Amino acid sequence: MSFGPGMSGVLAIGDYPGVTVPAGYQEDGMPFRICFGGLKGTEPKLIEVAYGFEQATKIRRPPPAL
Repeated sequence: MSFGPGMSGVLAIGDYPGVTVPAGYQEDGMPFRICFGGLKGTEPKLIEVAYGFEQATKIRRPPPAL
């Protein structure tokens, strides 16, 4: 689990799965994210964890209409 912007790149270089979901909003309204990473072959579990995080926190907001 990582809050930094570079974790998904590190996972990709290592050929490891990762999923990034919204984790909150800064004072200026800009969203920040959390990245869950796992071992090869754990994609279904990562999706389950990410979905569980989103359901438990209810942080995600739809983007504004253009």
